[in-house]
Amino acid sequence: MSRPGQRQRVLADASSGVARAAGFSGWVFDVHATHLDPRQPWEYEALAREQASRAARVLDLGTGGGERLSEIIKGLPCRTVATEEWHVNAPVAAHRLAPFGVDVVRCSSLRLPLAAASFDLVLDRHEALEPAEAARVLAPGGAVITQQVGPDNWPELRRVFPRMTDYGDHYNAYLRGFTAAGLIIDDARRHEERVAFGGIADVAYMLAVAPWSVADFEPERDLDALCALEDACGTPDGIVLTEMRYIIRAHRPS
Repeated sequence: MSRPGQRQRVLADASSGVARAAGFSGWVFDVHATHLDPRQPWEYEALAREQASRAARVLDLGTGGGERLSEIIKGLPCRTVATEEWHVNAPVAAHRLAPFGVDVVRCSSLRLPLAAASFDLVLDRHEALEPAEAARVLAPGGAVITQQVGPDNWPELRRVFPRMTDYGDHYNAYLRGFTAAGLIIDDARRHEERVAFGGIADVAYMLAVAPWSVADFEPERDLDALCALEDACGTPDGIVLTEMRYIIRAHRPS
């Protein structure tokens, strides 16, 4: 049962978070988040840059606004192509990546309009992929590095939002897919950590910018769930949720 005044306050906070998300583009989130546990034992950007430094042709799947790719390839001579499906982000990425000579292709990462064996490195940070398609565009000796939001991300949210999207065990599905496509798995790790978001406004913001997480999220309609989330996960640090990430690195034999 919600506390006196809680419903009005939670609705106001959630509505402000959704309003803040209205102008969202790129892929950098405007939230206050405190990591309460040790961070993941790998650094995606460092791994990607190290591999890109030895690649002549790089493909970045679902580049968002190109924020991370621009840092990964800065100063490197590799020829780079990026994909981005969302019509809002594609021009943002094209503008940001133009100084690096990157071609941005607006397309789904699941079916790539790109030639087979045309890249030495395929990068993917938090973009859905098709293992066979990623392997298809990979040249002999080439590598793929993907970091993903794990299938068990934010389990606390699922308890109050039963309709939260279930994508299944894509971690093991990707491992099987890469292996079936002839790639050798070099590294596969998962990591969980607790993250404290500043409050309900930040949680609502995240749900608004990632509408695939909870379909048709709307603060007023979902007020009971938001109050239940605050009651269950509210702490002096904020709303504490468990995040899951995983990384897979694989290569095609020469």
